[in-house]
Amino acid sequence: MSFTVAIDGPAASGKGTIARALAARFGFAHLDTGLLYRAVGRRHLAGEDPAEAARALRREDLEGDDLRGAEVAQAASRVAALPEVRSALVDFQRAFASRAGGAVLDGRDIGTVICPDAPVKLYVTASDAVRAHRRWLELTAKGDTRSEAEVLAELRERDARDQARASAPLKPAEDAITLDTTELSIEDALAQAIALVAARL
Repeated sequence: MSFTVAIDGPAASGKGTIARALAARFGFAHLDTGLLYRAVGRRHLAGEDPAEAARALRREDLEGDDLRGAEVAQAASRVAALPEVRSALVDFQRAFASRAGGAVLDGRDIGTVICPDAPVKLYVTASDAVRAHRRWLELTAKGDTRSEAEVLAELRERDARDQARASAPLKPAEDAITLDTTELSIEDALAQAIALVAARL
């Protein structure tokens, strides 16, 4: 059985947490598509041409703690704005989405570009302040010394770049169900997402 759950949304909205939990709950494979762009961003920081890095991407490139770092995140957002990078990664993502046994993909253009026919599309969001606080807590736990205000400014800069890019901008698919996690606990957000998937299976 091929069954795809497409989850989109801005940084620190909770989409990754929800995607991982849904995959575990229903036995689906999970792909954090942001890791693809982070891996390309990391290779670009090392001096590679972004498009060439995207075409040469391997599964092992998606590993490594440094993929979660702030510098790589900013580089990922920059290379993700390049149409040639996005097109190079489309086939990788679509092949993953069509695998037998079901798949959950989270990113910024899954429901709009990668899997427009997915039976379940979620757009997970939250207020800027709440998302910045979540990301700041994550970074602080890793020893990052940036202030919450700096994290908020970076998050807004990234949102603006993701929403304004010409190729596959961040936006909800027309038929996506919006899940606002601003005031939801993780448990409540997951319960809503699980119910939505269960209803479509």
